[in-house]
Amino acid sequence: MHRPPATEPRVAEELAAVRPGLLPRYTAELPGARAAVLTRLWRALAHEPLPWVTGRTHGAHSLALRLADGRTLYGPHADPYATSAYVTGVRLDRERHVDPAGLLSALGVPHGAAFAAELADSVASLALSRADGEQSKEWPVRVPPAEGGGKTWQWEQRVTDGHPYHPGCRARPGFSVADQLAYGPEHRPVVELRTVPVPAEECLVTGDWPRELRDGERLLLPVHPWQADHVLKRPYAPWRPARPLLSLRTLALPDGPHVKTALSTRLTSSVRDISPYSVRAAASLSALGEELAARTEGLLHITRTLGAVSAHSPDLAALLREPPEAYAGPGEWVVPVAALAMTALPDSPAWLAAFARLALTVGLRLLDLGVALEAHGQNLLVILSADGTPLRLVYRDLADIRISPARLTRHGVTRPPLTGRLITDDETALRRKLFGSLVAGALAGTAGTGPALGAALASAVPDLPDTSDLRALREGPLPAKALTLMRLSPQTPGDQWTSLPNPLVLEHDASAP
Repeated sequence: MHRPPATEPRVAEELAAVRPGLLPRYTAELPGARAAVLTRLWRALAHEPLPWVTGRTHGAHSLALRLADGRTLYGPHADPYATSAYVTGVRLDRERHVDPAGLLSALGVPHGAAFAAELADSVASLALSRADGEQSKEWPVRVPPAEGGGKTWQWEQRVTDGHPYHPGCRARPGFSVADQLAYGPEHRPVVELRTVPVPAEECLVTGDWPRELRDGERLLLPVHPWQADHVLKRPYAPWRPARPLLSLRTLALPDGPHVKTALSTRLTSSVRDISPYSVRAAASLSALGEELAARTEGLLHITRTLGAVSAHSPDLAALLREPPEAYAGPGEWVVPVAALAMTALPDSPAWLAAFARLALTVGLRLLDLGVALEAHGQNLLVILSADGTPLRLVYRDLADIRISPARLTRHGVTRPPLTGRLITDDETALRRKLFGSLVAGALAGTAGTGPALGAALASAVPDLPDTSDLRALREGPLPAKALTLMRLSPQTPGDQWTSLPNPLVLEHDASAP
């Protein structure tokens, strides 16, 4: 199923065969792509609890990392919230490295070879994405108006760079160049979804499965064409054209719901299948989301899961979800937060503070009620007025939230009939989920630097209700997923975490005389 790593020469060779006109731009984008991935890797080396980094020495504008084998790695000061590609090279003792995969190989750390291959894939794929990506950042954007606002896919195809902090931001192992051009949202394709028939008695179903996807005693499960060709290898039929979204395996039908499909290959850091657990939980999570959104005074909408089916296999399952633009009014736009950095919104501290205030108000309110959202830039969308003012939020995909039964009970909310990984009363786990995705992810990625993030938070925090969760955000270090440590620790399941300097403290330091 898996192809060799997408190294730069192999991608160039494939590109010359399938889209030769794009080859000059791809070549021109490679140095910037190396710097972008190297910047993400340097952030991880500087801030994650990697066992083979034994010491860190900070200079005025530099950082030295002492390694367990006696060598020293030298590079610039590492702002944990910066999104610009400011690291163009680092030095391992006397040897300078500009290529992140080469650097990781030279470090010779456990499990480094596999991750180095992913970094090579990430660089080449990122250069390809940038070479074919949308370049314009004007506001308002030139997208066709639609009833209730622009379609979300029109924004999502603008995001070329993937995760703002993961070194594997564009790693797509298993995808050829032709696959990327055919399925990556930044390449603006139309994807022909397929259906696979499965006897109804062999399926797990929640919610309402539409008549269109039924054939007598069989259910028709939408499948991604890559999955059909590379994994399922069973009879299928063509279904409907759709536009891929940021997650790549979720697609928007022209006049219908969003379709989340299984895609059993590793993208960024996870294999994107759909577990029977997620299908079983879908209807209950959707009902809980609606109930809690109703308690936010209209500031949050949560897209409903309309139906979910699994053939009792993570490789053959699908969910139908309400499109976010259903919640936009006339003249309003629904924009994934990940796309904000690709759009020329008002470039002012006041705008960023207003957005931070809205996001924190909603996120902390739901946390207090008993749900920690995975509110990163892909799941969280903002409804903007015609002039770019942030008005409300939309949240999609409840598959990886965390639910506190104790907090729900405290507020008179009925606990959903769920067990397993979504359920916890551990306050550290709940706060990590929200703060790591919303503050260290969505807000930091929009701000682009630690000082800008700190200033936005400093402006927003005084207006928020004083809760124990807010105090934890204000006073402690900021949790973030240790994304590189996780990729270098395949034997350790689940998330691993690091603590980043509090951006409010960074803002205070930056403003000190």
